[in-house]
Amino acid sequence: MDVGDCATTCRNILDEVSRAVVADRAVLRSILLGYLSRGHVLLEDVPGTGKTLTARSFATALGLSVSRVQFTPDLLPSDVTGTHVFNERTREFEFQKGPLFANVVLADEINRASPKTQAALLEAMEEGQVTVDGDTHPLPDPFFVIATQNPVEQEGTFELPEAQKDRFVVKTSLGFPDEAGELELINRRAERHQQSPSASRVCDERTATEIRNAPERVHVEPDVRQYLVDVARATREDRRVREGVSPRATQRLFEAARALAAIQSRGFVTPDDVNAVSKPVLAHRLILTPDARVGQVDSRDVVDDILDDLTVPSVDVRQRA
Repeated sequence: MDVGDCATTCRNILDEVSRAVVADRAVLRSILLGYLSRGHVLLEDVPGTGKTLTARSFATALGLSVSRVQFTPDLLPSDVTGTHVFNERTREFEFQKGPLFANVVLADEINRASPKTQAALLEAMEEGQVTVDGDTHPLPDPFFVIATQNPVEQEGTFELPEAQKDRFVVKTSLGFPDEAGELELINRRAERHQQSPSASRVCDERTATEIRNAPERVHVEPDVRQYLVDVARATREDRRVREGVSPRATQRLFEAARALAAIQSRGFVTPDDVNAVSKPVLAHRLILTPDARVGQVDSRDVVDDILDDLTVPSVDVRQRA
């Protein structure tokens, strides 16, 4: 699939998800970026903003299998990865797959899971496999996790370790709709008999895999590559940041920028693409200093300041078009 066909398919997917979910299209695009970048997405929002509906709508539109895991403090790793069950007929233990064996996994309220269960999910997200009783089992391909967490209610939660945050390509928030959006929500409900809306299938599993391959064909000029590296390295030099982003994050920024170019039907990346994906890709990876946290510094503002201070390279769009 070429970049033009990828852009058309992505536009159809976003249109279909938008029919089910009342949310900023830029946020929905960020979630799709996570999928195209072969990574995972973290949604941080209060209850009732449509996180679960969004995850299900994307899975349906992509034509992929979906499962949902409600994370709780007593959830065990085997509850999500699967376990060996004794078969009375064959007199042997057989592996019974857990909910992680789906193309799209909604990890609801992930920060309520114990660190041990979070570690099991970490292997699945990074390696695309799970290990149970010493046996390794590959997960379906594609494998895409949309995790949610509630930023307000912290009682009975376990903060995600930095290693796990680094596995999420994108962190974003649906937020509350504006007045027109909330009215649209009511108008849509009045026109249907079901309480919850639903999306329709846009592509099959083969097409869902092909659109993931399309960004690999997007060109990135050397000057833009250097700019991308400069952005990542600047996070390690800012006085408000204790630990900047990792080299893995630099690569994820590169992949997200290519994915955005593909969504926009462009065969090359511009500095604007890098700027557009920097906050959702980098902000959640920054570890701020204690003084910055006391001063209520927002990591997204840190990324904005870094982008403002750096010299943006020029790219001849006409030559690349």
